[in-house]
Amino acid sequence: MNCNRIILTSDEIPQKWYNILPDLPERIPPPLNPETKEVISLEVLMKIFPKESIRQGVSEQNFIDIPSDVLDAYVNILNRPTPLVRARRLEKYLKTPAKIYYKREDVTPTGSHKPNTAIAQAFYASKEGLERLTTETGAGQWGSALALSTNIFGLKATVYMVKVSFEQKPYRKVLMKLWDAEVFPSPSSQTRVGREILKNDPNNPGSLGIAISEALEDALNSEDAKYSLGSVLNHVLLHQTIIGLETKKQLESIDDNPDVLIGAVGGGSNFGGLILPFVRDVLRKKSDLEIIAVEPEACPSITKGKYEYDYGDTAELTPLLKMYTLGHKFVPAPIYAGGLRYHGSAPIISLLVKHGIIKSETYSQEDVFTAAKLFAKVEGLVPAPETAHAIKATIDRAIEDRKLNREETIVFSYSGHGLLDLSSYAKVLPPVS
Repeated sequence: MNCNRIILTSDEIPQKWYNILPDLPERIPPPLNPETKEVISLEVLMKIFPKESIRQGVSEQNFIDIPSDVLDAYVNILNRPTPLVRARRLEKYLKTPAKIYYKREDVTPTGSHKPNTAIAQAFYASKEGLERLTTETGAGQWGSALALSTNIFGLKATVYMVKVSFEQKPYRKVLMKLWDAEVFPSPSSQTRVGREILKNDPNNPGSLGIAISEALEDALNSEDAKYSLGSVLNHVLLHQTIIGLETKKQLESIDDNPDVLIGAVGGGSNFGGLILPFVRDVLRKKSDLEIIAVEPEACPSITKGKYEYDYGDTAELTPLLKMYTLGHKFVPAPIYAGGLRYHGSAPIISLLVKHGIIKSETYSQEDVFTAAKLFAKVEGLVPAPETAHAIKATIDRAIEDRKLNREETIVFSYSGHGLLDLSSYAKVLPPVS
């Protein structure tokens, strides 16, 4: 009997995060102050975010130690290291010569990769003496992760959840409240930004940009709180490299190397977490693997965006970042992949796109859900709508390999489960209802 799972023991978990900044082909353009448009100081950033997060986001160390308390939470709460699974049933169904692997980030208590950085950020906030973290969330995966993590380290969490997802995914709200977080639909009446938007458009469906504005306003007006972001920023991608570092070890243990890496991209944290440890080899000319970022047609930030400075939020409160963006006023259609409805992309990911190391693909919501249904039937797992984008690209690639009789190794990030998204499946795929 073939075992499809490649498992690392808890003793084999990586002890350091990988920091790609020193290895990049050029320096990341610095963030700009939203008021002066000059390079923003670290002191100003540290008034917004936990201090250690900012220090790590500008560090020139290639590898940064993971604190023992964070490692303990990774192992005993998040069930890390997570499995790498060979999708043999999918390979057989597609009649492809390709080998397909997926890294299972759905086994965490919240069902996604998001706690990898939430745990770290909550730990650093607690050491700084903060009492509360504010944040936004789209589909609810990030909000759930921060609620779990603040609960672990004795903090409170306030979450502004994009209204359309708040209504589409009510059980995410319940999950956050189980961990004592307060949750508001965004735009909300809790902030000046939210009230102004509702005044002009009472039926506004919300966006991640709006929710970020609300969470940031809340933090800036509070003495006991700072703001926590679940994607885009350098320190977030740093913490998520635990995914790719484990994946490298797992592939090495079976003497295999990836030819293609695939991941869904909203802000870029799950995608960056998988690919960045492998990008190091590409930058050092030790690998020529192909890296594919998958986006929804409704929000193609990399595929159709411009590489320029832009705000991370709608109300222009955040520092400006150099990134691929559709514009901070862009409000995407209310698709069910709420975690991918972001107008921009991480500066690190954007720079790698600029240098041709990453390419992008887009898919329609219906095609993505059809691929997810196929995966559920063949592999038995129901993926989150965000994850389904990576699955669709993987299936297309494997079919192309069949046509070309090309043997290659494909690895994709299974970034989250869809067990709280079943109503979305029923609406997009009527035969499921």
